[in-house]
Amino acid sequence: MIEIKRDTIIGDILDVAPQTAPIFLSIGMHCLGCPSSRGETVEEACMVHGIDVEKLLALVNEEANKPVKE
Repeated sequence: MIEIKRDTIIGDILDVAPQTAPIFLSIGMHCLGCPSSRGETVEEACMVHGIDVEKLLALVNEEANKPVKE
């Protein structure tokens, strides 16, 4: 089980759970490959984009922990 928290780095999330990318794109993080975006924590990204960190964490954790379909 993956546990994503406020201080988890976005790039680390995308490395272990790439299926979460659409969630980040939906909040306006359109440059997921940029070093600045990949180096931000979830909390920093939420502050920049005006998103409720708890709501985003719930979505990202749910998606990251779904069984991967092959």
